[in-house]
Amino acid sequence: MEYSFSSEELVNAIEYLDQHPEEFKGRESSTYDLVYEGKKYPPILVLSKANELKGGKELLLKDFKNSTEKAFKYLIENGFHVIPKVEQMVNIQEFIEVANSQVIGQGTNSEATNFIRKSKGAYKKLAVEISYGVGRSTAIPWIAFLGNQQKVKEGIYPVFLYYKEHNILVLAYGVSETNEPTLKWDKLDSKTSIKDYFKEELDIKLKSYGNSYVFKVYDATNLPSQDTLKRDLDLLIEEYLELMNRDSKQHSSIEKSMIKNKDFDINAFSNSLTKSNLQFNNKLVQRFVASLLTKPFVILTGLAGSGKTKLAQSFIQWMCEREEQYKLVAVGADWINREPLLGYPNGLKEDEYVMPDNGVLQLMINASKSENQDKPYFLVLDEMNLSHVERYFADFLSIMESEDSIKLYTGSKRTSTNDLEIPQTISWPKNLFIIGTVNIDETTYMFSPKVLDRANVIEFRLDEDDLKVFLAEPKKVDLSQLISEGAAMASSFITLSKQNDTASNEVLNETLVEFFKELKTIGAEFGYRTAFEIHLLFAQFSKLDSSLSEEDKIDFAVMQKLLPKLHGSRSKIIKSLEALMRLCLKDAAEFNLSKLDALQEDQIKYNVSFDKLKRMYANALSNGFTSYAEA
Repeated sequence: MEYSFSSEELVNAIEYLDQHPEEFKGRESSTYDLVYEGKKYPPILVLSKANELKGGKELLLKDFKNSTEKAFKYLIENGFHVIPKVEQMVNIQEFIEVANSQVIGQGTNSEATNFIRKSKGAYKKLAVEISYGVGRSTAIPWIAFLGNQQKVKEGIYPVFLYYKEHNILVLAYGVSETNEPTLKWDKLDSKTSIKDYFKEELDIKLKSYGNSYVFKVYDATNLPSQDTLKRDLDLLIEEYLELMNRDSKQHSSIEKSMIKNKDFDINAFSNSLTKSNLQFNNKLVQRFVASLLTKPFVILTGLAGSGKTKLAQSFIQWMCEREEQYKLVAVGADWINREPLLGYPNGLKEDEYVMPDNGVLQLMINASKSENQDKPYFLVLDEMNLSHVERYFADFLSIMESEDSIKLYTGSKRTSTNDLEIPQTISWPKNLFIIGTVNIDETTYMFSPKVLDRANVIEFRLDEDDLKVFLAEPKKVDLSQLISEGAAMASSFITLSKQNDTASNEVLNETLVEFFKELKTIGAEFGYRTAFEIHLLFAQFSKLDSSLSEEDKIDFAVMQKLLPKLHGSRSKIIKSLEALMRLCLKDAAEFNLSKLDALQEDQIKYNVSFDKLKRMYANALSNGFTSYAEA
């Protein structure tokens, strides 16, 4: 049976497979790969998926009469490269012998056809194309090595050109003759074109294939060994791959600049997480992003190894164009002042400022530049509570709420040891976001109310269902799938973070008043700032996902902004915990302390907060003391 596929249908199939890696299971190819944009795919699977996406059946090799040649023609006709998995350099001596067997002007013989069929494939991850002439045998057969979607008719590539009439083989910096390539070889002024070489060295005027440039010339009647030819080719390919890699990065940068100001879409981030084999609850991801948008200081707490740092790292790499936009800094147990973050003026040299090695001050300076105002910058403080936060972070806490700045030094101008001029003062850049990760054990310190009041605190926990899903199919995390995927949304993200939209919500206001009354009884009440930030958070949740219920948004706000300061002895806190748990239930639910675990999900109004309060209550009963951090 004959099939029909367009290039667009095949690309759609490849993009579908990128988003559904589970499709590869059981359909891997042991012999050939289809190479597209640097990635490899099972050729038959791509054809099958293209057929299914347009309403056809699943295809197997038997549907092509068990012939890879018949199957692959649909791919090759549409410009795709199918290569064998084992890479081997073409036998150049055999290539010459087959070329010599051709009669110029006549059609290619079976010997040439068989040689092309067995030799086409890949070498050094480059697609190999061979020609003895199209339709009729040519005087200049060639072997081209193509990368980065370059084509013989419109690109550049390493190429062996065999000038049969002159018994000369040229290894060349290939340049397409049909269409002028957009990419050019490096340092062309220092290279000799084949046309000039033949004219100057051999007094021969070439009619075609003279626009490429000479890398090496060989006498075809006395070729060097295959190993020598391979070494020469490898040197040229090394140049080519360096050029292709540079072009790929520039092309990627151009593409990103062309799609700037794309609206921020949290679903795009969730999709990228899935592609990277990272498993996070969607609502947890929403809470994390909404918290960053509400206030540029977020604390991630919970079980070690539960993904706190990975989530922060993933979002940062997804959002940022360049590595200089973020720093991940491990907090030291010996941090007793701001110097590990901000450095200090050299007391022995009045014109020198000592920069911290971790690059935090440099990050702040870069974020402050006017040309960077639409780009987010991130600082991750890993294990933030290994030292007393108030000691090294006090200056940041002070300016977070104001337009004030941190004074770095007084007197005359100072420069760093690498000749960077250091400003005397520095403010908190509005595009700088700080994420702290926290592990709670005997080596760490608790946060003060001053710190908790200025942050959104998000707790990471695993339940049995999470673990079962992971254990069913453990996968290695691949963060490379995330890099700069969301960079086009960076400007939109910054714009959202600067919006102070609030919408008065009667249910939210009533809930806050009820919680305020109960928290006040144990001295954990909140002020205007917290109330305002809860309204901001509520509004950001609505922007990120309009389908989130009112109860979910209030639940997350209570969990992140009101409960973190809760701690105390059993005698002090137990009654308040009972009252707060009641506030988390729906009116019709019966509150019975001995049957808390029997409550059904549909009886609970604020599930996340209720679960947290229940754990704190259990700790208070069993240990005589409880706190948010340890429950």
